Amino acid sequence: MNEVTMRLNADRLIRQALEEDITSEDITTNAVMREAVQGEVELICKQDGIAAGLLVFERVFTLLDPEVSVEFYCQDGDEVKSGRKMATVRGDIRVLLSGERTALNYLQRMSGIATYTHSIARLLEGTGTRLLDTRKTTPNMRIFEKYAVKVGGGNNHRYNLSDGVLLKDNHIGAAGSVTRAVQMAREYAPFVQKIEVETENLDMVREAAEAGADIIMLDNMTPEVMREAVALIGGRAATECSGNVTKENVAELVDIGVDYISSGALTHSAPILDISLKNLHPIGEGGR
Repeated sequence: MNEVTMRLNADRLIRQALEEDITSEDITTNAVMREAVQGEVELICKQDGIAAGLLVFERVFTLLDPEVSVEFYCQDGDEVKSGRKMATVRGDIRVLLSGERTALNYLQRMSGIATYTHSIARLLEGTGTRLLDTRKTTPNMRIFEKYAVKVGGGNNHRYNLSDGVLLKDNHIGAAGSVTRAVQMAREYAPFVQKIEVETENLDMVREAAEAGADIIMLDNMTPEVMREAVALIGGRAATECSGNVTKENVAELVDIGVDYISSGALTHSAPILDISLKNLHPIGEGGR
């Protein structure tokens, strides 16, 4: 996520997060800091993991005050160890205090997702199978969470409903059959759009392949059934395994031969990475 992307897509969301936390004032900070005093505070990692969201962390403070500066000692994608100083933040102490929680909420959440994604992605290294996220994201956090997945070594599935055709069970029920759903999608969607079909059994797999689906999702099937499905498809479509995929069970899926494994757990179940702002003190006159 570069600065242009930040301003175009993320600033509005970050402002909303700040407005959620500061409706009229930060009464605690304003009580103890009656005037501007320059200070600095250290960003300390308290748990091993993968850093993600550093520019978002910085942007929280610079939206409050463009004069705030952040000196980073790592970058997104770096492995960080417990006790490592990740950055030093300098500026008006009132801004450092008021922005602290929102900035850390983003950084901890995004780094946690990157860390969890990395732990699964490395289990797929050398298999030819790519790890995907899903739309099971926190409302108003999708741009940040999907970015964190990429930092952790995963790949993004469609970003939203406008991004691609994915015919799930209820779409198929509405259309009447897999074949009819694929036909209707072909007629309606732009010709550059691929058509993905979610299947739950081998009969649906067979119908999706014969209907000309570009991608066939094998949803909540046992590894044995998925192997049969991959053989049945025989390269006529790309294959995606989905359904309660976690770090604990992904090892059972690596030798099935699917092209993609998608996991909602990357974004909905990743724990945060413990990171704190510590050692706040004044600098300059009267400080050190």
